Amino acid sequence: MLTTIRNAWKIADLRKKIIFTFIILLLYRLGNVIPVPFVNTEAMKQWFDQSQLQNGILGLFNMMSGSAFSRATLFSLSIQPYINASIIIQLLTIAIPALERLSKEGGEEGKKKIEQITRYTTVGLGLLMGFAYWMMLRNANAQFPIMVQDNALSAITIILSFMAGSTLVMWLGEQITEFGIGNGISMILFANIVSRLPDMLINLGNGLIHNFSQTWYVALIAIVGMVALVMFIVFITAAERRIPVNYAKRVVGRKVYGGQNTFLPIKVNMSGVLPIIFAQSVASLPATIAAFTGATETWRYKNIYSNTSVIYLVVYMILIIAFSYFYSTIQYNPVEVSNNLRKNGGFIPGYRPGRPTSDFIKRVINKITLFGAIYLGIVAILPILLGMVKGFEAYSIGGTSVIIVVGVALETVQAMEAQMLMRHYKGFLE
Repeated sequence: MLTTIRNAWKIADLRKKIIFTFIILLLYRLGNVIPVPFVNTEAMKQWFDQSQLQNGILGLFNMMSGSAFSRATLFSLSIQPYINASIIIQLLTIAIPALERLSKEGGEEGKKKIEQITRYTTVGLGLLMGFAYWMMLRNANAQFPIMVQDNALSAITIILSFMAGSTLVMWLGEQITEFGIGNGISMILFANIVSRLPDMLINLGNGLIHNFSQTWYVALIAIVGMVALVMFIVFITAAERRIPVNYAKRVVGRKVYGGQNTFLPIKVNMSGVLPIIFAQSVASLPATIAAFTGATETWRYKNIYSNTSVIYLVVYMILIIAFSYFYSTIQYNPVEVSNNLRKNGGFIPGYRPGRPTSDFIKRVINKITLFGAIYLGIVAILPILLGMVKGFEAYSIGGTSVIIVVGVALETVQAMEAQMLMRHYKGFLE
């Protein structure tokens, strides 16, 4: 990875893109610490920490916003409205025939219209989530002096600030995608997660300094475990099932087409980190509601709703598997793949074109999806179990964060390599 970055830096065009990406991320980080008007950020952070909201869905939002959600800053909503809008439009594209025709048959113009609809949906969701955030601040104001002023002007200002922040984050991400390196939204999410690492390392260092004789071996085991987890994630992220495909020879005029052997790649983890995010959102919803109502000391919260309970972990694992199958169904249509192979004269050895081919692809996808879902469940639950072991509480790191960071890093390096390969290709005339 370092070699790729060093080689990319030597190319003037790529160097400009790298610098542009860093400038946009710097501007984003500056906006991430600008407080929203009429809000006491210190009181907000104190209330967020004491209310055990880190264990619920709001903890996930806080992680994906780089701790901005717990400080009520301008970019508190971060890229959540855009991600949710993208998922909603993607699902509606399957459910609504007009949107499906627009995405499949509209070409470049249809793609632009889908993107425009996603932007408008992002603004609407930003307004809705900003209103929900304001309601949360208003309810918490009874316990902590969070809101400096509570009237109609402050409400409108806070809600519009959150909405404008989420819209600006969407625009910054699009600028990185168009003029920078990699996917802009992924890069912003990557920056948010990485920004939390210094605080975590400082806490680990303080723990080692004050109690080195009892914690050095715990820290060593935790570090080795983290390195092994990263290696495991890299291996699975790059893993794929390759189905052999043969193309029959076709004679068109004096030219012969086809007659080559290739393969159909199916990634083991084709749905990425989305099943974990949605599963965590659904599974932690009762804990979030209990934290809002103040019922965090009850038996039901500690033994059912809490993320350290056995029931929660079982439900969490089942939801990850369910969402993995759901997203694989959306992203990969065996019938469509089979029809495309038949149109291009391709076939899978041992299977007739048509339904036998689609049934075979469907069976392979189901097996691969199950393995990928189990992998996601292990990565998501293992850090939680590690945090439950005495002495490892401070060394636990979210599996979701590791998957996102590793995935974005690999994706960015691949984008750099592709652009360098394209610039070094001389063509047939030279």
